[in-house]
Amino acid sequence: MAFLALGINHKTASVDVRERVAFTPEQLVEALQQLCRLTDSREAAILSTCNRSELYIEQDHLAADTVLRWLADYHRLSLDDLRACAYVHEDDAAVRHMMRVASGLDSLVLGEPQILGQMKSAYAVAREAGTVGPLLGRLFQATFNAAKQVRTDTAIGENPVSVAFAAVSLAKQIFSDLQRSTALLIGAGETITLVARHLHDLGVKRIVVANRTLERASILAEQFGAHAVLLSDIPQELVHSDIVISSTASQLPILGKGAVESALKLRKHKPIFMVDIAVPRDIEPEVGELDDVYLYTVDDLHEVVAENLKSRQGAAQAAEELVNIGASDFMVRLRELAAVDVLKAYRQQSERLRDEELQKAQRLLANGANAEDVLVQLARGLTNKLLHAPSVQLKKLSAEGRLDALAMAQELFALGEGSSDSFSDKKPQ
Repeated sequence: MAFLALGINHKTASVDVRERVAFTPEQLVEALQQLCRLTDSREAAILSTCNRSELYIEQDHLAADTVLRWLADYHRLSLDDLRACAYVHEDDAAVRHMMRVASGLDSLVLGEPQILGQMKSAYAVAREAGTVGPLLGRLFQATFNAAKQVRTDTAIGENPVSVAFAAVSLAKQIFSDLQRSTALLIGAGETITLVARHLHDLGVKRIVVANRTLERASILAEQFGAHAVLLSDIPQELVHSDIVISSTASQLPILGKGAVESALKLRKHKPIFMVDIAVPRDIEPEVGELDDVYLYTVDDLHEVVAENLKSRQGAAQAAEELVNIGASDFMVRLRELAAVDVLKAYRQQSERLRDEELQKAQRLLANGANAEDVLVQLARGLTNKLLHAPSVQLKKLSAEGRLDALAMAQELFALGEGSSDSFSDKKPQ
């Protein structure tokens, strides 16, 4: 049994690399099944967000390089390029990493809450794909419990700090009066919902939500008194939009340089503030070259985020301690489960030997043998059989000079420190 957490994130890879390693929702089930089929992985889950793509794996033996090769092949990347920005955590460190991620301690925005929901979605997809078994399943549940405790027992999530909040904060710096601005939001997922909420709370009167399906856009728009349109309506809406914030799962850019140029002409070059939170990007990078456009990507939000994180630093230390305790407790319970399997096998073996000796004693009694003699023979025979395998192994260990194993056997069999059978003080001859 071995756990792996392997991937890239905003700390190790640029947005250019992250968007090439990202998995679309449609790819995940097939990718998970292929991962387990082509590597040494028995159980697997994939978390893919705008800031990270991570693989959580359970294997018989650690084979991180095999998994890295699969990831590079799947996305048609150079293995050396991927290896340069990838990280690998094993066993205890993998457990702790997953709990830190779910608790928001490894996020671009410290303590952001969306990551826990994304982690739960990754678990649900892996269950759908049939790639989560008992071990990884237990790890996910322990991870969710640790994240919940962090949210409950620390103040890490009390202040509204998120990528969505950072984007809106940046807009506040550019526009002196947001209430007079019109905002165009592209997408209808969790991040855009948060953006809409922040803009609405700041008094933005006109918000337009553009989405691939009008139904999804309408559901979100109704919450904040916004207007819903289709993606095809974006060119017309751009003309009236002072703020454009986009976060979709599209694999191709939604907004190109030409459409923005046309809108700027009709706006008589009144500036547009744009934030592209999506990975892969929704807005062509060339849009940022236009005059009167202020285009920011996820990677540009670091400075804004840093200003809003100061109040969370103290809470982060307490959260780290809770994560360490959670990871340690999980590994202890997991090792106890491993002992249960060994004990079960040992009990089954002992019961088989007992039944053999008991049947032998019953045959002797049925043939008229003396009951006291049969009991003595039963006790002696059972003792000899129970001690035979351990005796053979102990002699072998002794011959190999494995005094550490002999000392462990002394502890296992609860032989006292003063026992003449003590192995701990013996030296090789």
